[in-house]
Amino acid sequence: MFTNRRGSSSSGANLNMEMTDYYDKSRGDPITRSTTNEDQDNPKGVVEEKVINGNEAFNQAVILEPPRAFSRVSVVLYLCCLLGFLCSTMNGYDASLFNALTINQQFLDYFHGKATGPWQALVSAMYQIGGVVSLPFVGPALDSYGRRVGMFIGAIIVVCGTIIQGLTTGNANVAQFMAGRVLLGFGVNIASAAGPMYVVEVSHPAHRGVVTALYNTFWFTGAIVASSAARGADNLTGVISWSIPVWLQLLFSGIIVILVFFLPESPRWLYVNRRFDAAKRMLTKYHGEGNPDSIWVTLQLREYEEYLEMDGSDKRWWDYSALFRSRSSRYRLLCNVMISVFGQWAGNSVLSYFLSAVLDTAGVTETIPKANLNLANNFQQFFFAIVGAVLVDRVGRRPLLLFGNIACCLVWAGMCISSGIYQGSGEKNKAAADVMLFFIFLFGSVYSIGFTPLQALFPVEVLSFEMRAKGMAFSGLAVNVANLLNQFAWPIALENIGWKTYIVFCIWCAVQATCVYVFIPETKNRTLEELDEIFSSPTPVRTSLEKKKVALAANGEIVNVERV
Repeated sequence: MFTNRRGSSSSGANLNMEMTDYYDKSRGDPITRSTTNEDQDNPKGVVEEKVINGNEAFNQAVILEPPRAFSRVSVVLYLCCLLGFLCSTMNGYDASLFNALTINQQFLDYFHGKATGPWQALVSAMYQIGGVVSLPFVGPALDSYGRRVGMFIGAIIVVCGTIIQGLTTGNANVAQFMAGRVLLGFGVNIASAAGPMYVVEVSHPAHRGVVTALYNTFWFTGAIVASSAARGADNLTGVISWSIPVWLQLLFSGIIVILVFFLPESPRWLYVNRRFDAAKRMLTKYHGEGNPDSIWVTLQLREYEEYLEMDGSDKRWWDYSALFRSRSSRYRLLCNVMISVFGQWAGNSVLSYFLSAVLDTAGVTETIPKANLNLANNFQQFFFAIVGAVLVDRVGRRPLLLFGNIACCLVWAGMCISSGIYQGSGEKNKAAADVMLFFIFLFGSVYSIGFTPLQALFPVEVLSFEMRAKGMAFSGLAVNVANLLNQFAWPIALENIGWKTYIVFCIWCAVQATCVYVFIPETKNRTLEELDEIFSSPTPVRTSLEKKKVALAANGEIVNVERV
């Protein structure tokens, strides 16, 4: 039996004590420890020195027990995470679907709407309004009932919203269609909080970065399915030309509803709900390859014991104090909200929801060419998003975010110049129009590398467990409030001032790059609990970037750590 530092005890966690001596010593302030003169003259057992980024305990576990990325158990866990990815797919489906619907003239005629202006802004914004309304329900649902139940609740609400939308084929009631969009936004916001939380908490610590980064790339699987269905239906006539892709929105939410309870639950949620044996069994099976004495199992259970709040505010649905009680908590929430908002204000929403209007400024005005370009754009963004996901642990979070913002700034500058030339030419300069199309696709590429993988990974991993569910609700609020501005401002701006709208994004992306450089720390090469080392520091960014030189014994054990 052991006693949790928060005051609770467990009869089910018989922890292996290998690496305990080093691990306990490294907990305080491992960087300040130094060897004695005797040790320096004769470092007993030292056979190698190497420079590392991140936490020593994490790096020692990698050295002593290298994780197998494609073992049978790892592949099974990836498949479990794949179901969580469908929460992102649902979100991507709606974004691409509504863009495709505004390209479809038969849909616009049916509801007496326009592809730009207040009508488009209002109908589109219903989705974000539903997301904002869901805020009070996200934290309680995910903390009280678990991550799987959160995904289920979100998916079943999406099913209801889809049915309400689909039934408008018989009455042309735009108010009913908007009500369906409110429910869709409500359900997707809950699922979009539960999905990345589930993935980041069940993933093996050594694979967490890439796997969770892949979560948001599946936004494009939804976008591709929606744009493909809409492109195929464009050849049909009547309401079926837009009702088929609307009803197809049941696909991904239905899969989640049917399969979600076959998944293992988050071990952290199990642990804080005093199901210690279940938490250890999950870690043993999926992180320890069936070995209860695995260093990865030991490491994580010891961190749960030390860091997880057994009676924290996550146990009280009304209590949001964990988000604001300390400087560390506020800094975590700032990073979470900052990246959530930046991901929406880089200009991507204009090319997601209002591609039809943007293509109009580039001289592409017919439905079929627009649909083809929309589909092609989604395919190439999916490819580059996967490239970005693969790089998150190799390059790091900060470099990718800096690249994404700076590159987007430069692309928008190119868009301003080419679209200004095109709109100002009396003969509608075809070369300038082609350059505009090039920049549209280039924007999708650089945004997908620098932003898409991190939109889910970074906001969820910077939050402590006690903060995570309610913090992700705030992330959802930030995203939806940011998108409300997108939905109301940009279609009206595109209608009234056209290409000059792009100047705003050019300036703002430069502002975002500056904020990332100043405020956003690096989070790779640490377990979720080890991120406390960064956020409890007076200088989180500097601490996160520190390199350390470690001395290794013949058995791979770290026997000394020095700051480089």
